[in-house]
Amino acid sequence: MVMSEIRVIKKYPNRRLYDTAISSYITLADVKGLVLDAVDFQVIDAKTRQDITRSILLQIIAEEEEGGEPIFSSELLAQLIRAYGGNMQNVLTTYLEKSLELWFDQQRMLQERTRTFMDHSPINVLTQFAERNLSMWQAMSGLEPQGAEDDEQGSGADGERGGKSTGKGKGGTRTKR
Repeated sequence: MVMSEIRVIKKYPNRRLYDTAISSYITLADVKGLVLDAVDFQVIDAKTRQDITRSILLQIIAEEEEGGEPIFSSELLAQLIRAYGGNMQNVLTTYLEKSLELWFDQQRMLQERTRTFMDHSPINVLTQFAERNLSMWQAMSGLEPQGAEDDEQGSGADGERGGKSTGKGKGGTRTKR
């Protein structure tokens, strides 16, 4: 099947759904599977040839809301009903679509990060984490822990501590950058 082709599902008067791509009757659960698999499809009323995709999707949502833990509270549903017919209905539609796109993108990124973390052994991940932290502290060499070397160097008139080290003496200090 070419990716640009939309899978056609016909709904017959007996309420049965017929998937023309596989030449077989399917259920709402199968249609839900198509949605989860991101398959483009269209549901057509076999008698009137009217596109009833939204109606079928709403049926799936209604079944999901009844069966498990609902996403839509009664208050949210009431607010959505109040939004119909208002002058901002199109704005709300766009807002909800973009918000859900963002939410799904963030979920996908979180899953990728979690998968990356889980694909590595915990010891390796912790070692890499410690090495990155060590590199960061080394890059900030001006913030080295105070010790005997700092006491020997004293403060200048401008309040700066120490200066360039020759690397001689006790323990040798790093050059201040």
